[in-house]
Amino acid sequence: MNGLSFVTPTAGGPWETYLAQVDRVLPYLGRLSRWAETLRRPKRALIVDIPVEMDDGRIVHFEGYRVQHNLSRGPGKGGVRFHPDVTLEEVMALSAWMTVKNAAVNLPYGGAKGGIRVDPKLLSHKELEKITRRYTSEIGLIIGPDKDIPAPDVNTNAQIMAWIMDTYSMNVGATATGVVTGKPIELGGSLGRLKATGRGVFVVGREVARHLNIPIRGARVAVQGFGNVGSAAAELFVNNGAKIVAVQDHGGTVYNPNGLDLAVLMETVQRDGSIAQCAGAERIENERFWDIETDFLVPAALEGQLNAERAQRVKTRVVLEGANGPTLPSADDVLNERGILVVPDVIANAGGVTVSYFEWVQDIARFFWSEDEINMRLEQIMADALRKIWDTAAQHKISLRTAAYVVACSRILSAREERGLYP
Repeated sequence: MNGLSFVTPTAGGPWETYLAQVDRVLPYLGRLSRWAETLRRPKRALIVDIPVEMDDGRIVHFEGYRVQHNLSRGPGKGGVRFHPDVTLEEVMALSAWMTVKNAAVNLPYGGAKGGIRVDPKLLSHKELEKITRRYTSEIGLIIGPDKDIPAPDVNTNAQIMAWIMDTYSMNVGATATGVVTGKPIELGGSLGRLKATGRGVFVVGREVARHLNIPIRGARVAVQGFGNVGSAAAELFVNNGAKIVAVQDHGGTVYNPNGLDLAVLMETVQRDGSIAQCAGAERIENERFWDIETDFLVPAALEGQLNAERAQRVKTRVVLEGANGPTLPSADDVLNERGILVVPDVIANAGGVTVSYFEWVQDIARFFWSEDEINMRLEQIMADALRKIWDTAAQHKISLRTAAYVVACSRILSAREERGLYP
């Protein structure tokens, strides 16, 4: 069995990366390895056509996806991204990483993911609403508060979640706030959700720094991607005495060995949509980003950014994966050989789904917590999860990524075994 369900993986693509990560964990699963094929096969993949009447009267068709990788431990959970390069293969891999991530931090969820192949920057506000509502109607038969709970991802936000929630609620005839997370506060959203993923990246980085005796104060940090995740992580690092020496986004790369001014970075993004013209910083070639000497490198953009060639060049002590799947397996091997610690995405960026879980719980209970309570619970869950993974890595003398998969996949396959097969 090769796990090539639904699509043939692209060489070096996200699904192939995920399958390679699963292969590495098999020797540590013991009797549960007989269920391992479960990990290689998504439970369900839905491809939908999304016809929309554009502002100029044209009828344009878009392609959308929702993949539920595994539901053994609970309802599906995972974001929806709007991007012109979204593919079924990518969404499959992202849903599988969500399965592992939810199990790694021991949330009662399976993994799911969705996407529409579209460039939202080319849509008007009304067109964006239309495409979101039609997509929701098309996938409505497989989502729900007890089935599969979408959330924001690349190029989606609280407004889009509000439209999804409203559309689903209209179709079922009742307000169902628990069908999505990452909603506006007024519609049952949770305090602390917007910056939760970046906060989780920082919390895990701080805990790793304690293990490695790296002082956060004065630490040099480089961040790739300056959206919600990268900017929130950068803010927390700076607030705790670190300095951001380089930032890269879609517009370019800026560098200052003495530390970039975070307030100026934020103002530049608000003004230009990119950090490229940030005052008080040197504009450098994008490839030079990987050559900058740092203590923490935070890839928080898209998957597949850190390949073997770049891994040979990076000068850092810790790679904190803010994005999903930013490090290729070949790069993992290089970094391991060079003694550079990689903190994998399934733990490093799990802060977002953890606070999404809090939001879902609050929606069901109709009882909401303060932001201080949420941040405290987030830190406890993230620190406990890292401790379990760190101990597993030490026990088996394996990487943190493989250890995270050992912990997560053991939980997933134990649930599968205990539930049995039906019929």
